[in-house]
Amino acid sequence: MNGNSLAPHESLDLHEIINFKTLCVAKSKLMQGLVFDDDLKKLMQKDVEQSIQALTELQAVYQRAPFEAPVPQNRPTPIIN
Repeated sequence: MNGNSLAPHESLDLHEIINFKTLCVAKSKLMQGLVFDDDLKKLMQKDVEQSIQALTELQAVYQRAPFEAPVPQNRPTPIIN
């Protein structure tokens, strides 16, 4: 197998990690609306920003998967500000 390509089981694992990380970002963004402590809000926002950066990096690796799914260019609009 090509060294630049992922094995099928690696692709599946990476897909599961991307799905999990996406759910974590969504949950953090939703929970920010319920938090009143400014320090906690800042911490949660930092987590969201770092998670989005990690997702971008993971999606770049996922493109090496032998059977990748297309990644949409637009993101859904957030429920909260």
